[in-house]
Amino acid sequence: MLCIPRLRCSGAFPFRECVALVLLVFLFLGCGGENGSEGTEKVKAGRKETVRIVYVDWASERASAHVVKTVLEQRLGRECELLDVTLIAMWQALAAGDQDASVAAWLPSLQDRFQEKHGSEVVNLGPNLKGTRIGLVVPEYVPVDSITELSEHAERFDHKIIGIDPHAGLMKKTGQALEAYDLGTLELVSGSGSTMTTALEQAVAQKDWIVVTGWTPHWMFARWDLKYLHDPRNVYGDAEHISTIARKGLQKDMPRVYAFLDNFFWSPEDMAEVMLKAQANETSYEEAAEEWVNNHENQVSAWLNQ
Repeated sequence: MLCIPRLRCSGAFPFRECVALVLLVFLFLGCGGENGSEGTEKVKAGRKETVRIVYVDWASERASAHVVKTVLEQRLGRECELLDVTLIAMWQALAAGDQDASVAAWLPSLQDRFQEKHGSEVVNLGPNLKGTRIGLVVPEYVPVDSITELSEHAERFDHKIIGIDPHAGLMKKTGQALEAYDLGTLELVSGSGSTMTTALEQAVAQKDWIVVTGWTPHWMFARWDLKYLHDPRNVYGDAEHISTIARKGLQKDMPRVYAFLDNFFWSPEDMAEVMLKAQANETSYEEAAEEWVNNHENQVSAWLNQ
């Protein structure tokens, strides 16, 4: 029970000021007293929480994540935080509800083991890009056209296939290719997307032979003359897609954000445009994404149903 002090009105304390003071006391108790939790909850519920987007630090996913961030901040007025993590951590964070969404789920086969493990703990919003491709890639000047030819030229490749994140589906597929094509004389070297492209850049500058794990869309195909090696046993499969996945409860908590992510869809050419722009001198992915969004008003408006 609340205790309200008795206020004595006198000549020194006129009746009008006395009433005003009583009202102030009730206002204080209503907002911050023992029974003020309802008002506090209303303020908290009305506050726009930061949208947390998680992704793997590949050039393709940096492009899509920064475009999503730009739209959320410029068009929906939401703060957005990007977090780049390993592939395992990306799925775990969404399954646990620690992050809100990701536009970096390569499916159905490249991240199939994560989909199998965490699929029931997240919400799959469907493809945001179709027409992806993966495989082994060499510079155009290398006179090798098929994976079947790699063994006889292993020494020229320094007995190495330069890979990326060891947990990536592309690495799993390449491990299967080593067995399927009996490539025991070559070692699959893990690293990251950036270490792979750095090795490729250095090799091309010297006209050295190199074979890397590659995927489309990627800016490296626009920068250098590259080719996929023929895969007669179809280890790497056919074209797949990239999906958007979200934590459970996002639709209820952030309906407009969820609707945008559900509508987000673009082409490999769109993604390549952002990636290539980001490779220009002194251009960040944030700047490249902002330029792309500003130049594609109709497409962005369609994502937002505007």
